[in-house]
Amino acid sequence: MEFFDVAWRLLAVLVAFLTLPLLVGQTEHKVMAHMQGRVGPMYAGGFHGWAQLVADGVKFAQKEDVVPAAADRRVFQLAPAVALVPYLLVLIAIPIAPNGVVGQVVDAGIFFVLAVLGVGVLGQVMGGWASANKYSLLGGMRTAAQLLAYELPLLLAAASVAMAAGTLSLPGMLESWQWWWLPWQLIGAFVFFTAGIAELHRPPFDAPLAPEEIIFGPLTEYGGLRFALFMLAEYAGIVVISALTAVLFLGGWHGPFADQLGWLWMLLKTAALCFLVIWMRVAWPRLRADQIQRFAWTCLVPLALFQIALTGVVKVVFL
Repeated sequence: MEFFDVAWRLLAVLVAFLTLPLLVGQTEHKVMAHMQGRVGPMYAGGFHGWAQLVADGVKFAQKEDVVPAAADRRVFQLAPAVALVPYLLVLIAIPIAPNGVVGQVVDAGIFFVLAVLGVGVLGQVMGGWASANKYSLLGGMRTAAQLLAYELPLLLAAASVAMAAGTLSLPGMLESWQWWWLPWQLIGAFVFFTAGIAELHRPPFDAPLAPEEIIFGPLTEYGGLRFALFMLAEYAGIVVISALTAVLFLGGWHGPFADQLGWLWMLLKTAALCFLVIWMRVAWPRLRADQIQRFAWTCLVPLALFQIALTGVVKVVFL
């Protein structure tokens, strides 16, 4: 029975990993089209262009797999998997509902999740370094610099929740979570969510991929299915960052009738944050590379340190 229980949990995580990023991608196409007042693809599938994402997948699959002659072939081919697989591992540790509805309970879950997330970003660094292209290399270096700048506020913001809950386990944090945590953890939520979006190189933090400056950064030499894997990794990252923000700061499955509808509250909170990520792409202009670095070190890091100090005060006085 234990074997079937583990197999069922892993299968559920795999299905979520293969479907949720695609739903986010399709939603982004449609939401951006409506926000920008344009129709977009409306004919594939017959109803509102629902099959356009399938058509894009077929297009990627039909393209030739090209590796630059001067590239480091093995690293070049491995980079898309390094960018994608860590998000699958993170989903295993994210609790969906009460009573142990999680792929696998990890005692130091927050450490595990943040460590694996850092590995995922390295996929683009590997791709940029191995491509034998100066624009790819420059994009890879920008990616590395952005990872270093935003990893610190991400860790500090998550640490404030661990301090408040008194545990490193994600299900344990949700068990300890109270609704009145929302106002005084709001700064940490802003820092964590913003730093996560920056690590994914989503607008307005997409200078490493800016086509006006460096073609497409570390992904310039990629095409076909390998490029599609990088895009899938981006959408999987949106799901993971949104789900982690919901768990750490918004109470995850907490809500009315949590025992029966906890999974629904978790999905609704994650979906709302995914929508916010899409909205940011449409609403905000791209920041320059120097502005991205300045924002991390002069804004997010001090805010994260202030949140930790505030959490310490609240922990001593009220908890």
